[in-house]
Amino acid sequence: MVKIIIDDKTFEAPEGTTILSAARSVGINIPTLCFNEELTPAGACRVCVVEVSGPEKAELVSACNTPVYDGIVVATASPAAEAARRTSIEMLLAQRPHSSQLSSLAARYGAEKPDFELDAKECILCQLCVRTCREAVGVEAITLVTQGPGRSEPAHVEVDWDKCIACASCAYICPTEAITAEDTGDVRIISITRYRNEFKMKRCSACGALYAPEKQIDFMAEKAGLEMEKFELCMDCRA
Repeated sequence: MVKIIIDDKTFEAPEGTTILSAARSVGINIPTLCFNEELTPAGACRVCVVEVSGPEKAELVSACNTPVYDGIVVATASPAAEAARRTSIEMLLAQRPHSSQLSSLAARYGAEKPDFELDAKECILCQLCVRTCREAVGVEAITLVTQGPGRSEPAHVEVDWDKCIACASCAYICPTEAITAEDTGDVRIISITRYRNEFKMKRCSACGALYAPEKQIDFMAEKAGLEMEKFELCMDCRA
Protein backbone atom coordinates (compact mmCIF):
# COMPACT_ATOMS: atom_id res chain seq x y z
CA MET A 1 0.00 0.00 0.00
CA VAL A 2 1.14 3.56 -0.72
CA LYS A 3 0.02 6.83 0.85
CA ILE A 4 -1.58 9.24 -1.60
CA ILE A 5 -3.35 12.60 -1.47
CA ILE A 6 -6.21 13.37 -3.83
CA ASP A 7 -8.10 16.66 -3.43
CA ASP A 8 -6.59 17.15 0.04
CA LYS A 9 -7.86 13.73 1.13
CA THR A 10 -5.09 11.44 2.45
CA PHE A 11 -5.56 7.68 2.19
CA GLU A 12 -3.81 4.48 1.13
CA ALA A 13 -4.18 2.49 -2.07
CA PRO A 14 -2.47 -0.55 -3.57
CA GLU A 15 0.70 0.37 -5.44
CA GLY A 16 0.09 0.45 -9.18
CA THR A 17 -3.57 1.41 -8.84
CA THR A 18 -4.52 4.13 -11.31
CA ILE A 19 -5.39 7.60 -10.08
CA LEU A 20 -8.92 7.13 -11.41
CA SER A 21 -9.50 3.87 -9.51
CA ALA A 22 -7.98 5.26 -6.32
CA ALA A 23 -10.14 8.38 -6.51
CA ARG A 24 -13.31 6.40 -7.13
CA SER A 25 -12.54 4.10 -4.20
CA VAL A 26 -13.00 7.06 -1.82
CA GLY A 27 -15.90 8.67 -3.63
CA ILE A 28 -13.99 11.28 -5.64
CA ASN A 29 -15.49 11.60 -9.09
CA ILE A 30 -13.34 12.15 -12.18
CA PRO A 31 -15.20 12.37 -15.50
CA THR A 32 -14.36 9.92 -18.28
CA LEU A 33 -15.36 9.32 -21.87
CA CYS A 34 -13.08 6.65 -23.34
CA PHE A 35 -12.81 4.62 -20.12
CA ASN A 36 -14.55 1.37 -19.27
CA GLU A 37 -13.52 -0.55 -16.17
CA GLU A 38 -13.66 -3.87 -18.02
CA LEU A 39 -11.17 -2.74 -20.68
CA THR A 40 -7.53 -1.71 -20.78
CA PRO A 41 -7.38 2.10 -20.34
CA ALA A 42 -6.17 4.12 -23.30
CA GLY A 43 -6.05 7.72 -22.08
CA ALA A 44 -7.21 8.83 -25.52
CA CYS A 45 -9.90 11.43 -24.83
CA ARG A 46 -8.11 13.43 -22.08
CA VAL A 47 -11.40 14.12 -20.33
CA CYS A 48 -10.08 12.51 -17.13
CA VAL A 49 -7.05 14.84 -16.97
CA VAL A 50 -5.86 15.77 -13.45
CA GLU A 51 -2.95 17.76 -12.04
CA VAL A 52 -0.13 15.97 -10.24
CA SER A 53 2.21 18.07 -8.12
CA GLY A 54 5.87 17.34 -8.81
CA PRO A 55 9.11 18.38 -7.07
CA GLU A 56 9.77 21.07 -9.70
CA LYS A 57 6.46 21.71 -11.43
CA ALA A 58 2.94 20.35 -11.67
CA GLU A 59 2.05 17.99 -14.49
CA LEU A 60 -1.24 17.24 -16.24
CA VAL A 61 -1.86 13.50 -16.73
CA SER A 62 -4.75 11.25 -17.69
CA ALA A 63 -6.13 9.64 -14.52
CA CYS A 64 -7.32 6.44 -16.18
CA ASN A 65 -3.86 5.08 -17.02
CA THR A 66 -1.50 6.87 -14.62
CA PRO A 67 -0.53 4.74 -11.60
CA VAL A 68 -0.27 6.19 -8.11
CA TYR A 69 2.95 6.10 -6.10
CA ASP A 70 3.88 6.80 -2.51
CA GLY A 71 3.40 10.49 -1.70
CA ILE A 72 1.64 11.45 -4.91
CA VAL A 73 -0.47 14.62 -4.63
CA VAL A 74 -3.34 14.95 -7.08
CA ALA A 75 -5.81 17.75 -7.76
CA THR A 76 -8.78 16.66 -9.85
CA ALA A 77 -10.36 20.08 -10.24
CA SER A 78 -7.48 22.56 -10.16
CA PRO A 79 -7.76 25.54 -12.53
CA ALA A 80 -5.21 23.94 -14.87
CA ALA A 81 -6.96 20.56 -14.86
CA GLU A 82 -10.39 22.11 -15.39
CA ALA A 83 -9.10 24.28 -18.26
CA ALA A 84 -7.43 21.29 -19.96
CA ARG A 85 -10.54 19.16 -19.50
CA ARG A 86 -12.76 21.89 -20.92
CA THR A 87 -10.48 22.28 -23.93
CA SER A 88 -10.56 18.52 -24.58
CA ILE A 89 -14.36 18.51 -24.44
CA GLU A 90 -14.58 21.53 -26.75
CA MET A 91 -12.26 19.91 -29.29
CA LEU A 92 -14.38 16.76 -29.26
CA LEU A 93 -17.57 18.79 -29.40
CA ALA A 94 -16.31 20.62 -32.47
CA GLN A 95 -16.12 17.27 -34.25
CA ARG A 96 -19.31 15.69 -32.94
CA PRO A 97 -21.71 18.45 -31.81
CA HIS A 98 -24.72 16.12 -31.89
CA SER A 99 -23.33 13.53 -29.48
CA SER A 100 -25.58 13.37 -26.41
CA GLN A 101 -22.75 12.18 -24.19
CA LEU A 102 -20.44 15.01 -25.27
CA SER A 103 -23.25 17.54 -24.89
CA SER A 104 -23.83 16.34 -21.33
CA LEU A 105 -20.14 16.69 -20.48
CA ALA A 106 -20.03 20.13 -22.09
CA ALA A 107 -22.97 21.34 -20.02
CA ARG A 108 -21.41 19.97 -16.84
CA TYR A 109 -18.06 21.69 -17.35
CA GLY A 110 -19.18 24.86 -19.07
CA ALA A 111 -17.61 23.91 -22.38
CA GLU A 112 -18.98 25.52 -25.51
CA LYS A 113 -18.59 24.75 -29.18
CA PRO A 114 -15.38 26.66 -30.03
CA ASP A 115 -15.16 29.46 -32.55
CA PHE A 116 -12.69 27.54 -34.66
CA GLU A 117 -13.90 24.81 -36.98
CA LEU A 118 -12.71 21.24 -37.32
CA ASP A 119 -13.66 18.74 -39.98
CA ALA A 120 -16.69 16.88 -38.70
CA LYS A 121 -15.66 13.35 -37.79
CA GLU A 122 -18.03 10.72 -36.54
CA CYS A 123 -15.20 8.87 -34.81
CA ILE A 124 -13.22 10.63 -32.04
CA LEU A 125 -10.62 7.82 -31.91
CA CYS A 126 -11.39 6.91 -28.30
CA GLN A 127 -10.63 3.26 -29.22
CA LEU A 128 -13.47 1.87 -27.09
CA CYS A 129 -14.74 -0.14 -30.06
CA VAL A 130 -11.25 -1.50 -30.78
CA ARG A 131 -10.67 -2.56 -27.19
CA THR A 132 -14.18 -4.01 -26.78
CA CYS A 133 -13.90 -6.11 -29.94
CA ARG A 134 -10.46 -7.38 -28.93
CA GLU A 135 -10.75 -7.80 -25.17
CA ALA A 136 -14.43 -8.43 -24.46
CA VAL A 137 -15.61 -10.19 -27.63
CA GLY A 138 -12.30 -11.77 -28.61
CA VAL A 139 -12.65 -11.13 -32.35
CA GLU A 140 -10.34 -8.19 -33.25
CA ALA A 141 -12.42 -7.11 -36.23
CA ILE A 142 -11.76 -3.40 -35.61
CA THR A 143 -8.30 -1.85 -35.64
CA LEU A 144 -6.95 1.66 -35.20
CA VAL A 145 -4.81 2.91 -38.07
CA THR A 146 -2.56 5.72 -36.88
CA GLN A 147 -0.76 8.32 -38.90
CA GLY A 148 2.85 7.64 -39.69
CA PRO A 149 5.54 7.61 -42.36
CA GLY A 150 4.10 6.77 -45.76
CA ARG A 151 0.48 7.28 -44.69
CA SER A 152 -1.43 10.18 -46.20
CA GLU A 153 -4.76 9.41 -44.49
CA PRO A 154 -5.50 10.72 -41.01
CA ALA A 155 -5.84 8.28 -38.13
CA HIS A 156 -9.01 6.18 -38.40
CA VAL A 157 -10.53 2.82 -37.57
CA GLU A 158 -10.80 0.01 -40.08
CA VAL A 159 -13.11 -3.00 -40.05
CA ASP A 160 -12.40 -6.53 -41.19
CA TRP A 161 -15.88 -7.70 -42.16
CA ASP A 162 -14.70 -11.30 -42.50
CA LYS A 163 -13.93 -11.29 -38.77
CA CYS A 164 -16.93 -9.20 -37.66
CA ILE A 165 -19.72 -11.29 -36.09
CA ALA A 166 -22.26 -8.42 -35.93
CA CYS A 167 -22.64 -8.71 -32.16
CA ALA A 168 -23.11 -4.89 -31.99
CA SER A 169 -20.91 -4.56 -28.90
CA CYS A 170 -19.05 -1.74 -30.67
CA ALA A 171 -22.28 0.18 -31.25
CA TYR A 172 -23.27 -0.28 -27.62
CA ILE A 173 -19.96 1.03 -26.26
CA CYS A 174 -19.45 3.94 -28.71
CA PRO A 175 -19.88 7.25 -26.83
CA THR A 176 -20.59 9.42 -29.88
CA GLU A 177 -23.03 7.31 -31.92
CA ALA A 178 -20.39 6.95 -34.65
CA ILE A 179 -21.22 3.24 -34.75
CA THR A 180 -24.78 2.05 -35.19
CA ALA A 181 -26.52 -1.32 -35.37
CA GLU A 182 -30.00 -1.73 -36.78
CA ASP A 183 -32.09 -4.85 -37.27
CA THR A 184 -34.21 -4.53 -40.40
CA GLY A 185 -36.19 -7.49 -41.60
CA ASP A 186 -33.94 -10.52 -41.52
CA VAL A 187 -30.64 -8.60 -41.50
CA ARG A 188 -28.59 -6.61 -39.01
CA ILE A 189 -26.93 -3.54 -40.49
CA ILE A 190 -23.67 -2.46 -38.84
CA SER A 191 -22.33 1.00 -39.72
CA ILE A 192 -18.87 1.99 -38.50
CA THR A 193 -17.93 5.51 -39.70
CA ARG A 194 -17.48 5.06 -43.46
CA TYR A 195 -18.02 1.31 -43.42
CA ARG A 196 -21.36 -0.53 -43.66
CA ASN A 197 -22.33 -4.17 -43.93
CA GLU A 198 -25.38 -6.42 -43.60
CA PHE A 199 -25.54 -9.71 -41.71
CA LYS A 200 -28.22 -12.34 -41.98
CA MET A 201 -30.13 -13.05 -38.77
CA LYS A 202 -30.81 -16.55 -37.46
CA ARG A 203 -34.40 -17.70 -37.12
CA CYS A 204 -35.59 -19.81 -34.18
CA SER A 205 -36.55 -23.29 -35.36
CA ALA A 206 -39.48 -23.38 -32.93
CA CYS A 207 -41.19 -19.97 -32.97
CA GLY A 208 -39.60 -18.47 -36.07
CA ALA A 209 -38.34 -15.34 -34.32
CA LEU A 210 -35.10 -13.73 -35.50
CA TYR A 211 -32.84 -13.67 -32.48
CA ALA A 212 -29.14 -13.20 -33.41
CA PRO A 213 -26.81 -12.82 -36.41
CA GLU A 214 -25.84 -16.14 -37.93
CA LYS A 215 -22.14 -15.25 -37.75
CA GLN A 216 -22.43 -14.56 -34.03
CA ILE A 217 -24.12 -17.91 -33.46
CA ASP A 218 -21.39 -19.67 -35.47
CA PHE A 219 -18.73 -17.90 -33.40
CA MET A 220 -20.40 -18.84 -30.10
CA ALA A 221 -20.81 -22.47 -31.11
CA GLU A 222 -17.16 -22.76 -32.17
CA LYS A 223 -15.89 -21.01 -29.05
CA ALA A 224 -18.01 -23.19 -26.77
CA GLY A 225 -17.19 -26.36 -28.69
CA LEU A 226 -20.89 -27.19 -29.06
CA GLU A 227 -22.91 -28.55 -31.95
CA MET A 228 -25.00 -26.06 -33.91
CA GLU A 229 -28.14 -27.92 -32.81
CA LYS A 230 -27.65 -26.35 -29.39
CA PHE A 231 -28.29 -22.92 -30.92
CA GLU A 232 -31.41 -23.60 -32.95
CA LEU A 233 -33.77 -22.09 -30.36
CA CYS A 234 -34.13 -18.50 -29.19
CA MET A 235 -33.88 -17.69 -25.47
CA ASP A 236 -37.68 -17.70 -25.00
CA CYS A 237 -38.09 -21.15 -26.51
CA ARG A 238 -35.14 -22.50 -24.53
CA ALA A 239 -36.68 -21.41 -21.24
